[in-house]
Amino acid sequence: MAKTSNIFARVEPEIKEQAEMVLDQLGIPMSNAISIFLRQIVIQKGIPFEMKLPQSKPVAYESLTAEQFNTEIEKGLNDLSCGKVVTAQKVADKMHRDYGV
Repeated sequence: MAKTSNIFARVEPEIKEQAEMVLDQLGIPMSNAISIFLRQIVIQKGIPFEMKLPQSKPVAYESLTAEQFNTEIEKGLNDLSCGKVVTAQKVADKMHRDYGV
């Protein structure tokens, strides 16, 4: 048997469970899947899939239909009701801390 080395990684429990369910259906142990991933990194000399930041562009009011506008407003109201808000002061503090602005 080939010599092996241990890897310890912290992952979100939900992601681990979901991955285990898929791998079980494929009949691949988690350790083999990780080994396959690492071998692909070596073979491709990089991450074996494309990694990009999402294109996040502000929505231009003029380009929206009435229905699209209402959907965007509903998203914002939903964020407010779920507490997904940040004060202007927190944004300013972060800008100052991160960028000296």
